[in-house]
Amino acid sequence: MTAVPAQTSPSALNRLKLFFALSRTPHGLLDMATPAVAALLWHGSFPGLRIILVGLITVFAGYTAVYALNDLVDHRVDRKKLKRGGFRNTESYLDAMLIRHPLAQGLLTFKQAVLWTACWALLTLLGAYLLNPVCAIIFLAACLLETIYCLMWRTSHLRTLIMGAVKTSGAMAAVFAVDPRPSLPFLVLLFLWLFFWEIGGQNIPADWTDIEEDRSLKATTIPLRLGLGRANAIVLFSLILAVALNGLLLGFSRVGTKLPLVALSATAGLYLLLIPAYRLFKTRQRPQASILFNRASYYPLSVLVVVGIIVMI
Repeated sequence: MTAVPAQTSPSALNRLKLFFALSRTPHGLLDMATPAVAALLWHGSFPGLRIILVGLITVFAGYTAVYALNDLVDHRVDRKKLKRGGFRNTESYLDAMLIRHPLAQGLLTFKQAVLWTACWALLTLLGAYLLNPVCAIIFLAACLLETIYCLMWRTSHLRTLIMGAVKTSGAMAAVFAVDPRPSLPFLVLLFLWLFFWEIGGQNIPADWTDIEEDRSLKATTIPLRLGLGRANAIVLFSLILAVALNGLLLGFSRVGTKLPLVALSATAGLYLLLIPAYRLFKTRQRPQASILFNRASYYPLSVLVVVGIIVMI
């Protein structure tokens, strides 16, 4: 009797898809460009193979764990949003590419989500420690800040500042992975660059997209607390700062301010950040917030591609 080759069942693949949806893996894969470009800018060249391999595994595990942690802490709030008909008309939203909030939808159990998050977190800690113990400390701090950010959902709109710090953590850790004693001015500029990119290109546009659900649940976000006019002004101002800070950061990096690098990085900032931010500022339309969020998500990757090409040349 001929043996039938074992095949992965569709149910197992769908199950795995739910876990990756919990971790917003499509977005996490894009975010991996952030620590990569930070390390490349400071190192000035591609680091050794060991650092690259351990770094890639650690970075993937870190974003997988932190995004899942966000959904774990927020699962009750997300469930309330779903019961009120939330997350409608978000098919073009990057974070809805797989399944949005599978834990809140009851597609995963809380225990399963905890185990998934814990396993990836432990892998991150191991990899981070092997790269530099400072990286492990930064990861733990990011997890703590992520939890505080989620718990402040109804407390203060200033929680946005906390998320700005969380989004810089991967890049800061990556710099310490390639150099235990990096330049303080470079670290400050790197922090501010990514901080304002997150505020203007990610956090406020995401809150803009969920504004109706957040209003019904009496959340405290910048669009609700300050109004759409001020929120859009903060978005535009933050992204102008981010593009300007990118130019300064290049000057303090070991790659240098080569004209093609500066020009292409500025072009990426104009197309992916400033143009959609200006359209949101002028129109105040919800779809424009989603467009800005999606385009801004590709900004670190675009800068990484540009820097990578310049370094190889």
